[in-house]
Amino acid sequence: MSQAAVSPVRIGRLSIGALGILALALGTLQSVVEPALPMLQRELEVSPAEGALVGNTLLVTGAVVAPVAGKLGDRYGGKSVLVRLMAVVSAGGLLAGLAPNLPVLLLGQILQGVMVGALPLSFILVRDHLPAGASQLAIGVVMALFTGGGMVGTLFAGPIAEGLSWHWMFVLPTIVIIAMTLVVTRLMPHDPPARSETGIDWPGMVLLSGTLLAFMLGLVKMTGDGMPPLAVGAIAVVVAALATGWVVVERRAASPMVDLRMLAKPAMWHSCVLTLVITTSFGMVAFLLPQLFAVSADGYGFGLGTTDIGLFLLPGAIAGAVSDSLGGVAARRFGLRAVLIVGAVVTAATMIALVSLHTAAWQLVLAKALAAIGAGVGTTALLTRTATAVETRDTGIATSLLVVTRVIGVAGGSQVAGAILDAGALPGTDRPAESAFVTGFAVAGLVAALSLLVVRITKKEAQA
Repeated sequence: MSQAAVSPVRIGRLSIGALGILALALGTLQSVVEPALPMLQRELEVSPAEGALVGNTLLVTGAVVAPVAGKLGDRYGGKSVLVRLMAVVSAGGLLAGLAPNLPVLLLGQILQGVMVGALPLSFILVRDHLPAGASQLAIGVVMALFTGGGMVGTLFAGPIAEGLSWHWMFVLPTIVIIAMTLVVTRLMPHDPPARSETGIDWPGMVLLSGTLLAFMLGLVKMTGDGMPPLAVGAIAVVVAALATGWVVVERRAASPMVDLRMLAKPAMWHSCVLTLVITTSFGMVAFLLPQLFAVSADGYGFGLGTTDIGLFLLPGAIAGAVSDSLGGVAARRFGLRAVLIVGAVVTAATMIALVSLHTAAWQLVLAKALAAIGAGVGTTALLTRTATAVETRDTGIATSLLVVTRVIGVAGGSQVAGAILDAGALPGTDRPAESAFVTGFAVAGLVAALSLLVVRITKKEAQA
């Protein structure tokens, strides 16, 4: 084992390809619900509020599991934990495919939610078995294929559900996940677990999971039916109390789940703040554009169906996948700060242009592509920088915290955009006024521009 730690076995293209295809299948399984949600509501005879639980359940589970999976991967080896997580995801996918009712489908989504932990575990394997330059490229490829999986799920969920049944849109990606897990098990060398004289920091894991769970449940509830101010305040108090308890436990633990000194490093907390800002802006764009496509053509909308919306969003999904694969390379060649500035300027300018230019479909298609490029390059560059800036033993937990930050940013951006559309609904209808979309695009542009301020502040701190 010590020899493996000194001279790790290098992995080849087949192993990286297997990880990439696994990420593609996971991204597909994660994204099939959104375009097929109206069908699921009809088939299961549930209300829209109940149907919304299907997608949100996976989001909540993923946010809770990701940091735990990353830490366990650092401790026990990325391959070992990845294979076990994929067994859980596969069980969830098959259960969802056989679900006769909403409770069983929700249970399947809970099990599928652990797929979010696969990304930091893949980064551990890449970091352990490739040199720094090659690992940055491989991380970008895995992220790009996960993003591409979202594109595949969005495009083919409808045709599969309509041609076969909605059950098959869960079963088919799950079959690929099972196959690729077997390939990874055979091809990927074992990465040696980190040696430690102390046990797992279970209190820290429980408190961090509780903090994320309380936060995400509150966010999901506010995104749905809304909450009274008193309930929002109560959730904020609970989240603050859990977070405070977690910090206290981590400071006293002999082997903390998260080394707070790692979080204090500029490379780490700068990446978290910037990732949150970038993904919040992108989350708003990702929510607003499909809504605008779906608004009735009687007025300012386009009146498109699910399949047509997926086709119009395809160029943006492709652009996002390509930019994810190039983020690390671009940062290494041009510098991280330059990549972040260009991405922020492109996104902010695009959103400002949408304020007045949103009457033709091609304008929205181009806007989604540009926003996806700006967000994809920036967040992947931050992720690859963080993966190579921290100690090797902390790769999993550091990258998983950034993955969770991305989830929170996108969910928060969607919530803000949804609130803007609800507030701008036409009297007596659920249809938002055109001015609501204009406001949403303007706010998304301001949030994107905020990242420029964050970059400037972090530069001054680095110089100091």
